[in-house]
Amino acid sequence: MNNYRSPIWALALLAFSIFWVSSARSAQLPEFTELVKKASPAVVNISTVQGAEGSKPILGPNGQPLPDIFQEFFGRPHPRIDEGQRRPQSLGSGFIISDDGYILTNNHVVDGASQVIVRLSDRRELEATLVGADERSDLALLKIDAEDLPVVKIGRSADLQPGQWVVAIGSPFGFDYSVTAGIVSALGRSLPSENYVPFIQTDVAINPGNSGGPLFNLDGEVIGINSQIFTRSGGFMGLSFAIPMDVAMRVSDQLKEQGYVSRGWLGVVIQDVNKDLAESFGLKKAAGALVAQVMPDGPGDRSGLRDGDVILSFAGNPINLSSDLPHAVGATPPGDKVKVELVRGGKSLTLDVTVGELPTDPRQALSSGKPAKQANRLGVKVVELTSKQKGDLEINTGVVISEVLGGPARSIGLRPGDVITDVDNQPVDSPKQFSKLIADLPSERSISMRLIRRGRPGYITFKLPE
Repeated sequence: MNNYRSPIWALALLAFSIFWVSSARSAQLPEFTELVKKASPAVVNISTVQGAEGSKPILGPNGQPLPDIFQEFFGRPHPRIDEGQRRPQSLGSGFIISDDGYILTNNHVVDGASQVIVRLSDRRELEATLVGADERSDLALLKIDAEDLPVVKIGRSADLQPGQWVVAIGSPFGFDYSVTAGIVSALGRSLPSENYVPFIQTDVAINPGNSGGPLFNLDGEVIGINSQIFTRSGGFMGLSFAIPMDVAMRVSDQLKEQGYVSRGWLGVVIQDVNKDLAESFGLKKAAGALVAQVMPDGPGDRSGLRDGDVILSFAGNPINLSSDLPHAVGATPPGDKVKVELVRGGKSLTLDVTVGELPTDPRQALSSGKPAKQANRLGVKVVELTSKQKGDLEINTGVVISEVLGGPARSIGLRPGDVITDVDNQPVDSPKQFSKLIADLPSERSISMRLIRRGRPGYITFKLPE
């Protein structure tokens, strides 16, 4: 009898174990039903009406449409509007932050629109007024004429940690109120398109139409605004990026109060510190932001910053990567005086730095803050090298790029801080000689240029237009 019952008990025990393990695993997974039920009414769909010229693709530095990687994906690409037509284009999402009708979304969702239409969860469609937009953070604040609206709960993105569950609600490909979930993959990400936003990276499935939609934590609080993805295909590939809500609310408050956003500015060109640079500057580890250039008469220059300084802390915030510095500076109100800890000549030093205001024209942010002059045919402004720069690079001639204003310079990837030593196999002696050299170059022929970037020389080629 015992031999007969033993296998039965073993099977029963196995079945119970499988059920227990399955139940335990299920208990560990979050339940999103109540969160979605409470939060969805405050999420909206946003459509726009473009002018007769229709919608345009985003153009890169070379004047061509951006590649798939890091393209602003929500609603892009979308069909052009034939000349003379004006019809709504479903572009993205948004969410209501006040019961009297203020709505946050992405700037690229409403950029260039002649009319913005907001569709609420109860299917009402209302025309919205653009209160203000900020291209640098890709945020826009809208206002609709309505009262007693459902609103989202605003959370603190500063409390986020990698590994936390998050939920997105939006309208991917026009499918309203689609819910996707994932985890926070990383914090404080810097993207090529924006240096002043410390993006939240997630693996939440985000696709065209989610743009401007909310990212929730498990408490049902908005902690981010879905903004960009990394993609080679144009669709979701596991890398999504959201604007932190702490940043978004600062921008929203300023847009509401003054219609534009003020950011802190140092007026310096910086670069990462690698192992070799750390050793040469007497640092114990590769950390900080190396000041490659201090713009003349900029806030950093007036506060005593110098080329070659390695900034390790700004206003009490540690600067581990160079990308940490723009985040910290941009969040500092212009006019504030802050402590900056740095290493200069192998010695630690603390400066009192008065933060300036980032110019509204991004070209001026790369100069002394004075109006930019017209660029030469290459599209750059250059200045003389200092004796120290020549000594550090072990060169006798050359010029350094202070501004990249457009043209061929952008398409070939020139950057402020690049040192140009030769053009078309001719040495460059001064800014004046460089300008004349560029002016005399032939058009539509490959021209060689020798550059030194971060101490490393190399050659690139370019063509000048007619």
